[in-house]
Amino acid sequence: MPYRITDECISCGACEAECPVSAITQGDDIYVIDAELCISCGACADVCPVDAPVEE
Repeated sequence: MPYRITDECISCGACEAECPVSAITQGDDIYVIDAELCISCGACADVCPVDAPVEE
């Protein structure tokens, strides 16, 4: 299951730098994960200081 980023996101960018497939980009208010590209590796969740990435 791909990950998604919840509204808890503080837009720090830590997750974007960790994504091995560049599935994470800056959205209007928070970062977003492209479900088509996400490989469900969990790297984003491992580095997020507020636990915003969650597995769908």
